Amino acid sequence: MIKHIDHINFVVSDLDLMLGFYHDALGLKVTKRVSISGDWIDRVVGLQGSQADVVYLEASEGPRIELIRYHHPPRPNPPKRDLPHACGLRHLAFRVCNIDTIVNQLERAGIEFFSDVQRVPASQVTYADGASKRLVYFRDPEGNLLEFCEYK
Repeated sequence: MIKHIDHINFVVSDLDLMLGFYHDALGLKVTKRVSISGDWIDRVVGLQGSQADVVYLEASEGPRIELIRYHHPPRPNPPKRDLPHACGLRHLAFRVCNIDTIVNQLERAGIEFFSDVQRVPASQVTYADGASKRLVYFRDPEGNLLEFCEYK
């Protein structure tokens, strides 16, 4: 039986850039940095000659984030997979407190958001205990779609 989500993995092209974003801008804690290679990882991922660097990041709660930079084999880059309505894993949502403050801080640091913080209309979606949800979308430096959400 599934207990909980353990981690979310992003394959990245620039590990230092992405680490700077997730650690410095978003404040996630780096818990480990390793290099992986060998038969075991080749068998796990179904590739040959895998070599990668991995950084593990954690928030105070929830699954950890793994940033992985493959050095071998070369990465494919399928077109149009970054659109919000494309099939597959599309975004990672961070539950936050003080969404307006966080968004303002990141805007001052140069992060661009899709819109102002939006409220989900109660006429369309309701939440436990009558909470209201506010959210906003943005992208990390490599174009992965992220969301901040706050329930009050």
